[in-house]
Amino acid sequence: MGEKIFKRKIYERMLRWKKESDGKTALLIKGARRIGKSTIAEEFARNEYESYIIVDFSVADDVVKELFSHISDLNYFFLRIQSLFNVSLHERKSVIVLDEVQLCPPARQAIKHLVKDHRYDYIETGSLLSIKKNVKGIVIPSEETRIAMYPLDYEEFLWAIGKPQTYELIRYAYQNSKPMGDAVNRELMRSFRLYMLIGGMPQAVNAYLESNDFSAIDAVKRNILELYIDDFRKIDPTGRASRLFVSIPAELSRNTARYKVGSVIENATAARLGELLMDMADSMTVNFAYHANDPSVGFSLQADYDCFKMFLADTGLFVTLAFMDRDYTENEIYRKLLADKLGTDLGYVYENVVAQMLKSAGDELFYYTFKEEVPKAEEEGGTVRSYEVDFLLSRKDKICPIEIKSSGYNSHKSLDKFQQRFSARILHRYLLYTKDLKKDKDILCLPVYMAALL
Repeated sequence: MGEKIFKRKIYERMLRWKKESDGKTALLIKGARRIGKSTIAEEFARNEYESYIIVDFSVADDVVKELFSHISDLNYFFLRIQSLFNVSLHERKSVIVLDEVQLCPPARQAIKHLVKDHRYDYIETGSLLSIKKNVKGIVIPSEETRIAMYPLDYEEFLWAIGKPQTYELIRYAYQNSKPMGDAVNRELMRSFRLYMLIGGMPQAVNAYLESNDFSAIDAVKRNILELYIDDFRKIDPTGRASRLFVSIPAELSRNTARYKVGSVIENATAARLGELLMDMADSMTVNFAYHANDPSVGFSLQADYDCFKMFLADTGLFVTLAFMDRDYTENEIYRKLLADKLGTDLGYVYENVVAQMLKSAGDELFYYTFKEEVPKAEEEGGTVRSYEVDFLLSRKDKICPIEIKSSGYNSHKSLDKFQQRFSARILHRYLLYTKDLKKDKDILCLPVYMAALL
C-alpha cells in the first residue's frame, strides 16, 4: 500500500484563491515540514489545471535553479523550463509549483515578474522559518497570497480513517446543544484519544492505516521529531532552540503559569531569547500561548510576550516527544490514553490538543492567570490562591474563557473567579472535559473533541 493522499480543508481555500486571484498573485503555502504541503500542491495542480510543472528545489539541479536568475526574457525562460521538464504549458490553464521555494531565493524573487506576466499560475510551498532566513539580498514579492497549513485536524483525521459521519454528529450536537448520551460520548472519546495518540502528521496517519501498529506509528513520529530537532540545530548551532523544543512536555508537566526558559537554559530569559523564540514560532512546529495581562477584546494589545506557554503543533508528536528517550512500550501517555485513564497528572496532554485545535481553527492563543486572597473563614489564617484560565477566545465584542479538565469535574473555580472579575466582558464560558455535553448554570460543558467548533 502506497502513501495515501488525504482530503484536506486547505484545498477549498486554494480553489478560492484560484478563482478570486485569477493569476494576479502567487499562492504561498507555509507550514512545518512533513505536514503535506508538497502533496496538496501537486494534487491541486493535477486536478485543477490542464498541465503543470513541479520544480522541487530540494532535488533540482543547478541548471534548473540557474533559470530563475535570468528572467529578463520570459519567452526564453518558459521555453527552457518546458523543455527541461518535457511539459507543454497553456496560457491561463497551467500552473508552475515551486516546491521548497526557500531553497532557491532567486525563484522567490522572480515571482513578482512571473505573476505580472500573467501567463500561468504559481504555487509556492515552504517553511516560513526557512523562507525568512533565506531572503537576504532579494526583493520579497508582494504579489503573494499566503495561507498557513497545519497537521490534519480532528475532522480531517476522521475523514482519513473512514469515519466522515462522526464529525457531522459532533457538529450537530454542538450546534443544537444536544447531549449525545454517555455510551455515544464514550465511543467518540475513544476515537478522539486515537487522534491524540497518532496525531495529524500524514505519514503517521498513513502508518496507522497500513499497519495498525503503534510501534510503526511511533517510529514515523520519532523520525519527524529528529528532523525538527536537526532543523533547530541548523538555525541555532548553540543547541538552545532544540533544547527548548524537547523540553516542552517537561515544562507543561510542571503545571506552572509559564514556560520557564531559565529552567532549561541556565541564566536565560525570554526577553534575551526573543529572536530565537520568534524563529521557533515561525517554524510552525510549536504553538505559543501568551499571557493576556488585561483580558479584553484585542488580546494582542495586552499580551505579555515574555510570559508564555509552548505547545507542540501536533499532539501525536507531543505524546512521542514526552518519552523520546525510551521505547514506546514504556510511554505512560500511550498506555493511559488507550485505557482511558489519563488523569489530572497528565492533563497537560489535553491542554496541548486543545491548543492545536484552536490554532488550526484560526485562533491565536492567549491565557490568563491571577491570584486572590482566600478569606480567613475559608482557610485558617487566610492565604493567596492562584487561578488560571487555560485559553481565551475573542468573539464579537466579548471574550470567552475556557477551562480544561482531563476527566470529569467537581468544580470550575477558575471560571467562577474569572466571572466575578470580568462578568461584563464575557460572552460565553466553556469547560472542556471528557464527559457528555451539558449546561452548568451559564457554563457550557463540552466534550473536548468539540474544541474546534467554539
